[in-house]
Amino acid sequence: MERKAVVCLAGTLDTKGAEYAYVRDCLLAAGVDVHVIDCGVLGEPGFTPDVDAAHVAERAGIRLEDFQSGVEGAGGRVLAVTKMSEGLQQILEELVSQDRIDAVVGLGGTGGTDLLSGAFKNLGLGFPKLIVSTMASNNTRPYVGHSDLHMANAVTDIAGLNSISKQVLGNAANSVAGMARGRARIRAQAEASKPLIAVSMFGVTTPGVMRVRSRLEAEGFEVVTFHAVGEGAGMEHLIDQGAIDGLIDYTLPEVLNHWNKGIFDPGCERMAAAIRTGIPQVVVPGAMECFNFGAVDTIPAEFNTPERNVLVHNPNITSLLATPEELVKLGEYLAEHVNQASGPKAVGLPLAGLDNYFKEGSQWHGVDVTPLFDAIRRTLDPGIELIEMQNNANDEEFADAIFELFMKQWAVREQPTVAVG
Repeated sequence: MERKAVVCLAGTLDTKGAEYAYVRDCLLAAGVDVHVIDCGVLGEPGFTPDVDAAHVAERAGIRLEDFQSGVEGAGGRVLAVTKMSEGLQQILEELVSQDRIDAVVGLGGTGGTDLLSGAFKNLGLGFPKLIVSTMASNNTRPYVGHSDLHMANAVTDIAGLNSISKQVLGNAANSVAGMARGRARIRAQAEASKPLIAVSMFGVTTPGVMRVRSRLEAEGFEVVTFHAVGEGAGMEHLIDQGAIDGLIDYTLPEVLNHWNKGIFDPGCERMAAAIRTGIPQVVVPGAMECFNFGAVDTIPAEFNTPERNVLVHNPNITSLLATPEELVKLGEYLAEHVNQASGPKAVGLPLAGLDNYFKEGSQWHGVDVTPLFDAIRRTLDPGIELIEMQNNANDEEFADAIFELFMKQWAVREQPTVAVG
């Protein structure tokens, strides 16, 4: 008989025992089983868990008694949060790999959210994970990172049960119970999906990317586009996680944003995940010539200069032009990253414009980016296919050529070995 869905309830049962007991009861009432893990280090749990805090600490290589005697000292709280999070992550990964739980949920303030998120966000794309947190109405990136972790705003501090907290916690319990019950179906649908191709896109490369997307979908691929406003970091993460089967890196302004601390800085090295994973890829230096700030009055003085040819993209976004020296570095960067990739790879150059900023009538029409192209030609390994076309990156002819170039890389990708018995 198929087992009931199981929700793992994890957190500090010493300081939030009543709240955790309430969520446990709501989960049981919602028709799922509950597996409770205690991560508290200050005292006895409010009720008996399935996994006690001593075991969580042991998995992190420390003794719970050491925390209880020194957690209030200098750095003690930080160490407790870090180590208990490490132990919890190990236990959760084991439970998931053994298919013993279908979702995980926890409650936290600042310290509790740090503890839980460090373990939850590493459980992999698609596994349901939810934290009810007082930090959910603030900047959640430090907790969520590039994962699909859900955060629900606690509204009040998680310190007692009342008419407000019962509604928030009860809704969270019902939400995660539903995710747990639906996990098997969602997982089956994902496993039956078509190959997933990632494409990077900017507003000024949208026509070319959408043309490529339509061609890919017509060939039976699924396509996920990543807006190159910092979301490239999420794309890199998903490539590393094995969620992406192929890549058309059509749009690369995040590189210069990263170097010059623009507003679309992804906070990581772009183009690196394809090196690590060896997935088939085609690279286009779309929009690579620019980086971005907010409205004109937000541009740092060092960048608000005539050579940057500041272009007002909209009232809240400005685009700034790379210098000739930066164009050389960008070309070398692109070519060197492609050179290092172990999988099938190729590069396409749109010589008549990297994006719509180069179209006739636009402020950057006629801007010379030859140093970029020359650096790519000079640095790219001779054995890597390079196509050059007298088109803008958004022209249908160029987009079609990039699609065909990708299909060539896809055709020669490494195929899984099939055992013959």
